[in-house]
Amino acid sequence: MRTLVFAALAAGVALGVLLVAAGLAGREIIGSPSGYVQRVIASSMLPRVVAAAAVGLVIFLATGWPVGGIMAVIAGLVLPGILGGKSARQTAIDRTEGIASWTEMIRDSIAAASGLEEAIVATAPVAPRPITSEVQMMVRRLEHQRLPDALVAFGDDLNHPSGDLVVAALVIAARMEAADLSGLLSRLAEAIRGEARMRIRVEVGRTSVRTATKVIVGVVVAAVVFLAIANRSYLTVYDSVGGQIMLAVICGIFAVGGWLLTRMAEIDLPERFTARTGEPAHAGTDK
Repeated sequence: MRTLVFAALAAGVALGVLLVAAGLAGREIIGSPSGYVQRVIASSMLPRVVAAAAVGLVIFLATGWPVGGIMAVIAGLVLPGILGGKSARQTAIDRTEGIASWTEMIRDSIAAASGLEEAIVATAPVAPRPITSEVQMMVRRLEHQRLPDALVAFGDDLNHPSGDLVVAALVIAARMEAADLSGLLSRLAEAIRGEARMRIRVEVGRTSVRTATKVIVGVVVAAVVFLAIANRSYLTVYDSVGGQIMLAVICGIFAVGGWLLTRMAEIDLPERFTARTGEPAHAGTDK
């Protein structure tokens, strides 16, 4: 019975953390229960939540510390993003390079094709791998949508500030005659490649910060595990209510420090300014 109660408490903590994360991200839960829940189930977040809840339950059963169990759940949800994320950053660099290459393909295809739409369709079979699905989806949309509307939806699919620049140029060229579209696309491709090189330089420069974060987290976890195994009596001071409060303060300090280190290693991107699928698309259709 006691184990079931502890399991329910751990599951409640995991659910609470998930709801807080949804609130901070601005996700709607009440009123559309299927949308958010289905996205969580379909994503890789659900296994992480289950694993974090299991770790929290094990820590609570092993130590008897409610704060320790809660912090273990939070650490299980947050640490993978702090200690990892290299593949996601590399994917962002590859997508930036892909947008630059696709822009150059459009520029080169304009001369051989009879128009902008034909040039875009011609790039679908040879689009760069990081954005192949988005380009092919746009070409499929062209079968039943006007070119400006398909471009706006394409920019929304890319969800990339540099992609917005290219989409804006192509939308303007589709709605009105562009004087030097090839030259504009060349300059955009060059600027986007410069952004990709900047990302690589920043990634290399901040490697030391990420390494320091991993070392600090590893040392703290190793020290706690060693003390719990080799000298459990040293940690009995945290068994009381006051000890749990102090443990919460200590864990909070480490959490704030880890968050600051993570923020130092992130790249702040400009906000997107176009490729909205709402009003702009309808406005173009009405015209």
